[in-house]
Amino acid sequence: MKQIKLREGFTAQDIPEGIIKLITGVSYKENDNIGLDDLSYLKVQHHDFEHNVREGELIVNRRLAREVLEIFAELFDNGYEIEKIRLVDNYGADDDLSMADNNSSAFNYRVVSGTQTVSAHGYGRAVDINPLYNPYIVGDKIMPPNGEPYADRSGSFKYKIDENDLCYKVFTRRGWKWGGHWKTQKDYQHFYKERKHPVRTVIRRIKKAGQSV
Repeated sequence: MKQIKLREGFTAQDIPEGIIKLITGVSYKENDNIGLDDLSYLKVQHHDFEHNVREGELIVNRRLAREVLEIFAELFDNGYEIEKIRLVDNYGADDDLSMADNNSSAFNYRVVSGTQTVSAHGYGRAVDINPLYNPYIVGDKIMPPNGEPYADRSGSFKYKIDENDLCYKVFTRRGWKWGGHWKTQKDYQHFYKERKHPVRTVIRRIKKAGQSV
């Protein structure tokens, strides 16, 4: 893909060689579902919790690259605070460590906790925002565990994502879904865009099968 420059501070490009080396075997593992050429490396500006301007980096599905840039640009323009946006590889691709550090992130080729299903993050089609303050809750389990004070969503506190929050409005306006709407579990940090055309996945599997013959 050609580099996308939405504007200064908001860019997308093919994953640079240095980043490929960083993520290979960490957040990116060889698989039949998605390749490095299906992903884009984004740089975005954001306001941290002291409202300082910071540069963040994300990897997302290349089909969503421009849309994700637009989302983060809108959040930035409205002064929305996100503590940090770092590649999950800075935490060894350990989602628990990343969440506990309140890191907002996107791509990580992994399965949904407790299942064998590849997460939307594994396709670069999900973004988690301020996860410490917006934990994932299933049964009595709260992730990250230090997000327990924010599991009760009836109260009012800073960085809380709900249907009145700007982050919720910016994502859902573009057709993204929110884990806070799930019935049997809640993932208040989690926004995702469902796949509609898994044709490239089928083609990839056919090619790989042909190479192994």
